[in-house]
Amino acid sequence: MLFSLALLISYFVIKSALANPACAVCTIAVGASLELARHLGVDDSVVGVWAGAFLVLIGFWTIKWFDKKNWHFAYRDALILILSVAMIGFMYIGKLKYHAEVVGFIFYLDPFLFSVIVGAVVLILSSEFYQWMKKKNGGHAHFPFEKVFVPVASLALASAYFYYYPLCQKVATDLYTF
Repeated sequence: MLFSLALLISYFVIKSALANPACAVCTIAVGASLELARHLGVDDSVVGVWAGAFLVLIGFWTIKWFDKKNWHFAYRDALILILSVAMIGFMYIGKLKYHAEVVGFIFYLDPFLFSVIVGAVVLILSSEFYQWMKKKNGGHAHFPFEKVFVPVASLALASAYFYYYPLCQKVATDLYTF
């Protein structure tokens, strides 16, 4: 039931995603920095935001590759982006254990998985927001590298939120020791 609801929500969020990937160097830098951040002890929910964004970038690159090959089919963009974000299981297989917790009084989900989904949605929405701002400005950016700044700033804000307001509060285990 939860999986079906997630697919339905993601369809409406991703319905008209633009194949507008970041540069290859930025994509590789984000991917390499994820493992470095985990080794430095950054909270998994913060790393998850950037992992979700990284997987959406992989999906954007895949859409661009499909366009180059002239492969088109129904719901192609949404399907590619959903499958690319679903690859999170392969990215950290064996390194993380799935432990579902109550997230935000609504979801019963793994905090890392929730932050991956949030990171993916933030990147998609911030990219669409940039395209909207550019269209309102006559097809031109307001300042140099705005295309990079808007998504990175949005992801940084989401990361800061998860850093200062963790998804799940740690329960003191010594209170329950008998």
